[in-house]
Amino acid sequence: MLQSISPLHDDHHERSSRNSTASLTAALNDSKIHLLLAASGSVATIKLPLIIQKLSTHPNLSIRVLLTPSASRFLAGQSAEQPTVSSLHALPNVDGVYVDEDEWREPWKRGNGILHIELRRWADMLVIAPLSANTMAKIVSGMADGILTSVVRAWDARGELDTDVGRDPVGASTAGAETNGHGATKKIKRIIVAPAMNTAMWRHPITTKQIKTLKQDWGVGRGGEGGGWFEVLDPQEKLLACGDRGDGAMMEWTEVVKIIEDRLGLKL
Repeated sequence: MLQSISPLHDDHHERSSRNSTASLTAALNDSKIHLLLAASGSVATIKLPLIIQKLSTHPNLSIRVLLTPSASRFLAGQSAEQPTVSSLHALPNVDGVYVDEDEWREPWKRGNGILHIELRRWADMLVIAPLSANTMAKIVSGMADGILTSVVRAWDARGELDTDVGRDPVGASTAGAETNGHGATKKIKRIIVAPAMNTAMWRHPITTKQIKTLKQDWGVGRGGEGGGWFEVLDPQEKLLACGDRGDGAMMEWTEVVKIIEDRLGLKL
């Protein structure tokens, strides 16, 4: 007699299938633009569904979402503007939602894909909105303790890898890049970050040093001529969730969407 399968089991199976490394490999050449959209531990994470919905006007855009454990705490169904993490799967254009537990979910064996590497290969661009003070510190320090920081740490900062994936990365920078062994210009895929934190955190000397690293040492530069791979969207001044008024709030989410559309060449 066949054992019945609960809807919960079906949902888990479907999610595991959509989030598998095999699904990423299969989608490499689907003729769509690929956006990795990530959120880290800031209250501005509640803007993530709005960003996704606004981008849904582009049918040729495929979105895969990365969430840190702290970001997930802001998406637990607390209110209408804070849906559950699982509900993100149902949003338009979302083809995967990844959390730390998805990395190494199954025992690895030689020949299997590695999730954070396959995500990097799949992506045309990574956008982290919001970028918390904690995650920024990890990125600048080179830590790779979760799915998001592992993707960032494994990013092709010199445009030397993934030349065999069969797709030309959209929005990649060629300024300052050398040619590869075949004489083709290296293309460096971009990481866009939108910091969001308390005013005291934003004005802290360590934040100043970290932003300098992202903007000057690793930055794409004005007009993309810097040869780097990071673009920083400076925060705005407003009344923060903690009650303080000052700078540190994430750039207005509608402006973040416009920048994504511009960098990826998305048109209505």
